[in-house]
Amino acid sequence: MNLLSSLDPGDRKLLFWCVGIALLLAVAAGVLTPSGEDENPLPSSYMSGQHGALAAYETLMRSGYSVERWERPLSELAAQADPDTVVIFAQPDSREIADIKAVRQILERGGRVVATGFAGGFLLPRGTPASPSEFTFAACKLEANGLDPLAASGEVWMVPQASWQMGDPADRVQYTCAGQPAVVEFNWGKGHVIWWANSTPLENGSLSRAHNLDLLLNSLGPKSGHRVYWDESLHGDIQSVWSFAWGPAMTLLCWSLPVLALLIVFSFSRRSGPVRAVPLPARATPMEFIDALGSLYRGAKASSTAVAIAWERFRRQALALCGMRAQQLDAAELAATLRRRFPAADAALEADLAACEAGAKDETTTPREALRLTQLLGAYLDKLRAAARPGAAAIDLTISEETIHERAS
Repeated sequence: MNLLSSLDPGDRKLLFWCVGIALLLAVAAGVLTPSGEDENPLPSSYMSGQHGALAAYETLMRSGYSVERWERPLSELAAQADPDTVVIFAQPDSREIADIKAVRQILERGGRVVATGFAGGFLLPRGTPASPSEFTFAACKLEANGLDPLAASGEVWMVPQASWQMGDPADRVQYTCAGQPAVVEFNWGKGHVIWWANSTPLENGSLSRAHNLDLLLNSLGPKSGHRVYWDESLHGDIQSVWSFAWGPAMTLLCWSLPVLALLIVFSFSRRSGPVRAVPLPARATPMEFIDALGSLYRGAKASSTAVAIAWERFRRQALALCGMRAQQLDAAELAATLRRRFPAADAALEADLAACEAGAKDETTTPREALRLTQLLGAYLDKLRAAARPGAAAIDLTISEETIHERAS
């Protein structure tokens, strides 16, 4: 069975060519067109570009950390947080009051929060991020200034995008860049907070540089017993893995599918239906039909057959006029029945019906005689129908030659 066998062969070939070309263009666009992840500055754990954080996420998984992405509302995570909870907010995109309260609730329950960037500082309690005044927005080798284990991570490189306004003695600066805070650590309630000026150390393009990975691991704290949640709920429109599949290839595919649908519609409907109604075949006029039927009987020499058909038709309809079912009655019985129903019938009724019955059985009946008998039966039937109508008692039921000729004309 051929695929789409209802289509015209030419239309089917055109459809297959269009589908093949569309698929070829989609594959070529997906292979040759850059995905745009290298230019996307979002440090998402789904992205494999330069600024993405897929390498850091997979490194934590392979190192034995209990790590998972969090994409549901942050309030749900806060409701289940405990001292073993560690949350990473890499460049979050939210200043909602509900999210700030959720972060505070996580810390109140003893959780550990690692936040990066200018927006990440606003999520933190007592967070006072500020725009850098002396940063050049180039890669900066951070200087270790703290006395805590976090400051002993080693050589760290970062491109700071924010600074921290010092003033609270509880804020401990672990690393600086050009004299301004780049990594800050402090306790809040039962929890612990670590803030980075940017997420550069955990990005794919910088994770392996110097000791950036050590800074990430030391910021997360001990591996044993802790559950690490990499927050993706505050990354704008990103909801799932399919969000990252969107790109030029998907855009081209979305534009090509409607065009392909139109081609299918046009190619299928071009010959699937008539443009206008098919003209009905010409039918012969009634007289042509009669001539054809007469020629048929004449050629078959079946004059008696024509009389037999007329006789049978007369018998059925005459009995119906008498209120009786059709049954096999001979000419005499039929005449007696009609005489009882129509006493004023023609005196020659019995003789005429007997002649018609004999003509129907006699194969030697001539065409002229067959015509006369057929017309006679028709004349009788017309008279009987007229007499059977209500109020028609005075109708003359006599059959004459003139009556037969008038009906034939």
